[in-house]
Amino acid sequence: MRSLRISLCAITTMLICIGIVMIYSASSIYALDKYHDSMFFLKRHASFILIGIIFTFLAMVIDYRRLKEISKSLLLISLFLLILVLVPGLGRQVGGARRWFRIGMISFQPSELVSLAMIIYIADFLSRKKDQLQDFWKGYLPPMIIMGGSVLLILMQPDLGSSLALSMVVFLMLFIAGVNVKHLGAMLVGAVPLLYILIFSVPYRRARIMSFLNPWADPHGSGFQIIQSQVALGSGKFFGLGLGHSKQKLFYLPAAHTDFIFSIIGEEIGLIGTLVIVTLFILFISKGLKIVKATEDRFGYFLGLGIVLMIALKALVNMGVSTGILPTKGLPLPFISYGGSSLVLDMVLVGLLLNISRFGEYP
Repeated sequence: MRSLRISLCAITTMLICIGIVMIYSASSIYALDKYHDSMFFLKRHASFILIGIIFTFLAMVIDYRRLKEISKSLLLISLFLLILVLVPGLGRQVGGARRWFRIGMISFQPSELVSLAMIIYIADFLSRKKDQLQDFWKGYLPPMIIMGGSVLLILMQPDLGSSLALSMVVFLMLFIAGVNVKHLGAMLVGAVPLLYILIFSVPYRRARIMSFLNPWADPHGSGFQIIQSQVALGSGKFFGLGLGHSKQKLFYLPAAHTDFIFSIIGEEIGLIGTLVIVTLFILFISKGLKIVKATEDRFGYFLGLGIVLMIALKALVNMGVSTGILPTKGLPLPFISYGGSSLVLDMVLVGLLLNISRFGEYP
């Protein structure tokens, strides 16, 4: 699978390089105004990439099968960090959300570690319980309890987007593994009223849904971000306004270098640029699934599957939000958006996928 590894590395490198260029383009004026340094976010992003390279290398060289031995411990540690981040004085609060630990210049989001730990734990569970997956008590309930506890802690931050992404990845892993469809269906039915309550009982979430359905009902309030995102994409037309010539990044489009960087790509590089990004992610998913399919080891199969699903889902949601297809959710575009722990996690996931392609052929 050497050719697959080379292709995956090349695709990931291209996405990261595009991210470097677009983060500087999207953030330089904002950084100059707020921090008096146009390269403020670029420098920090570069440091995150260096950290990511180190952890990616470690993820590649250690036999991934050893993760089975520490899957439960890693999950417990990540859940403990989720609890700690909720403690005033320990967790950093931004915009009413307490999701980060701040260590010097570096911010760390424990929900990212939980996503990794959960994928490893579920992959280990599915590899051990392959003959009991149809059983409610042994094959369905244990991962549901673990996932439910994790999602509850993430919701307390609050972070509905990350909790939904994690839930969907776990659900798809269980479905593909062969967990009883009736049990999974019952979970979906039960999740609908809960999701309704979570959205419509919280004013800002309800406003997001209403603005998604009709952003022009409140163009200067809840619909402002979606409208500006679509203006950016529409302004780029086929070939874009030119690199660095975005107008929406001039304090019109909030989070231009993070959650809505895809819109800036569309404005500056046009439809051509966005199609290149979409194509690269399609190729990434295709190469990743080929690695998964070729993996003989059951643990490696589900670990790789969870990794591909997580990256694919984050990319799909981010681009869907930017284009107005999906309601606003705070999920970054993998490898491209500015973001510390998110970028490092994505790079580690790629390292694990490369690791699986090396060792997974031999059970």
